[in-house]
Amino acid sequence: MYKSEFLRVLDERGFIHQGTNLEGLDARLSAGVVTGYIGFDATARSLHAGSLVQIMLLHWLQETGGKPIALMGGGTTKVGDPTGKDAARAMLSDADIAANIAGIKGVFEKFLAFGDGPTDAIMVDNDDWLSRLGYVEFLRDYGTEFTINRMLTFDSVKLRLERESPMTFLEFNYMLMQAYDFHELYRRYGCSLQMGGSDQWGNIVNGVELCRRKDGAEVFGLTTPLLTTASGKKMGKTEQGAVWLNADMLSVYDYWQFWRNAEDADVGLLLARFTKLPMAEVRRLAALGGAEINEAKKILATEATALLHGRAAAATAAETARRTFEEGAAAAGLPTITVARGELDAGVQAIDAFLKAGLIASKGEGRRHIQAGALKVNDAPLTDERALNAADIKDGAIKLSVGKKKHALIKAG
Repeated sequence: MYKSEFLRVLDERGFIHQGTNLEGLDARLSAGVVTGYIGFDATARSLHAGSLVQIMLLHWLQETGGKPIALMGGGTTKVGDPTGKDAARAMLSDADIAANIAGIKGVFEKFLAFGDGPTDAIMVDNDDWLSRLGYVEFLRDYGTEFTINRMLTFDSVKLRLERESPMTFLEFNYMLMQAYDFHELYRRYGCSLQMGGSDQWGNIVNGVELCRRKDGAEVFGLTTPLLTTASGKKMGKTEQGAVWLNADMLSVYDYWQFWRNAEDADVGLLLARFTKLPMAEVRRLAALGGAEINEAKKILATEATALLHGRAAAATAAETARRTFEEGAAAAGLPTITVARGELDAGVQAIDAFLKAGLIASKGEGRRHIQAGALKVNDAPLTDERALNAADIKDGAIKLSVGKKKHALIKAG
């Protein structure tokens, strides 16, 4: 059992995968304020839900008395992390990167308290030091600390080579730059902890070792398990793409629906990772079965949405969903189709239902919408011409949508 509150919280909520010296980190955390960081490259003007695991790590570090650093990768974005990639990233201009960082900053303010106090969060940009490095001096002072033999063993490199996917020398330098970030943050802010996903383990270890060699300091690394859904999908991705955290890229209601549509088997894990509900309540909700699991999903959706968009916005999204599904056309102004229960049990072709509801003009149009991901059943994209049946009923109705503005309900008569 860990002594520090931070590691106890992470352990109970399933955040811990690997650590360089967890006993030593536990002792350091118990002795006083620990400063820890996570890096976020600025490849888009919003982070997506897959980044929430790391954001929650910083949140819990601050909640338990630590000091979080959100490191913006203005410099490393110019190079591109090869981890998990089969091809090099498209190069972004300095203006693109600056615009992306500006778009990302607002999300952290929802989860962290920034300021000048001992445990207040800070945000820094690694471009402040990486772009000022002299290439020859960097190679002379730091290139000798990394061996090609060791770097070739890291998954981020090894997997690319096994797939015979080209890896540029620019990308190969990414792990040196990330290690240098830890060294620089230790020197500037006394940062002694780097956290990240398990795919970053090799990069984190490099940074820990560089601080030991260059600073004579013991610093620590901690990784989280890579999060996939029960069906094997990557967290934060849907058939339509990324689940963005910025409200101007994904509406609060659609964000709420993303969590509401979680798979039954994932509810406990998602409640533990992405809400602040006490673990006793998480375990109670995760144990619900049958139709009751839908109530747990609504709580998950509301709590997760409240952390990002605020309690009032989350309540509004929940009420919109309730009115749409439970009160139907009378409350939400949606057209409603009544289908005999026996007919629905046998199966009704989805395209026929969209036609009957007047949402599409022809089956051809419906098929084109399916290919574009525009037809939705219960807010999830329809991926083929399947039949709808009683299993699709949620909260008394099946919701049909074309895009974000055209909706209808199917109810069993």
